[in-house]
Amino acid sequence: MATIRSTLSIFSNFFSKSTNFTVTGFQQVRNTNVNRWMIRDNKRRKLAEKYAPERLRLVAMKRNNILPPEIRALAGKQIDETIPRQTAMRQLTKRCIITSRPRGVLHRWRLSRFVFRHLADYNKLSGVQRALW
Repeated sequence: MATIRSTLSIFSNFFSKSTNFTVTGFQQVRNTNVNRWMIRDNKRRKLAEKYAPERLRLVAMKRNNILPPEIRALAGKQIDETIPRQTAMRQLTKRCIITSRPRGVLHRWRLSRFVFRHLADYNKLSGVQRALW
């Protein structure tokens, strides 16, 4: 019995010195990519952020009625050639960050209506309460 205790104490001392098993070391990290649609949407959001200033300038030039038609045509041509089509704001879909559902998303919380109701029922959202009357 004493030999078992001594071997256990040796192993426990070895593990406590060699590795750092703290509570924060095993904290779960949430992945933002729930499924393939969320991966595609995240890629489009990064592209849109990268090309937003240039796209905004060129679209403003293209829609300006004061400029000559030749300059507006050049701006439109440059949009088509240099800026990817996925950077347009119409390509971005509001998705729930937990379930990746594209419909019924509450913009303020970025949650679908099902997830929002579940979290509101169990007081997981600060400042949100079920309607009581």
